[in-house]
Amino acid sequence: MPRIKITAGDVVAFAELNETATAEAIWNALPIEARVNTWGDEIYFSIPVYLEEENAQAIVEKGDLGYWPSGNAFCIFFGRTPASRGDEIRPASPVNVFGHLEGDPTIFKSVRSGEKVMLERVE
Repeated sequence: MPRIKITAGDVVAFAELNETATAEAIWNALPIEARVNTWGDEIYFSIPVYLEEENAQAIVEKGDLGYWPSGNAFCIFFGRTPASRGDEIRPASPVNVFGHLEGDPTIFKSVRSGEKVMLERVE
């Protein structure tokens, strides 16, 4: 499985991508640099990848990486969002889950809107 390095503000994390067309398209677009937006315990940012839904999920797991087709955005989920009900993690609308963070995803709680994020391949 391909791995990526995510640097957002002072946070550095690694993630493993799954075997989907979404993961392949994002891998092929790397490296990507953007500015982070926050939405509850989610960070997201636009990326130069334009895809339709691929087995899109309305509820995700802590640590999941999602591609949000509605906003051409890379999403990192580390807790509840404003759309969550109870303890679930609910994106604004369904996302293509294409990978999962290694380690503790809550380290992204310290990332603030507007901070730079860099996505890179780990060869």
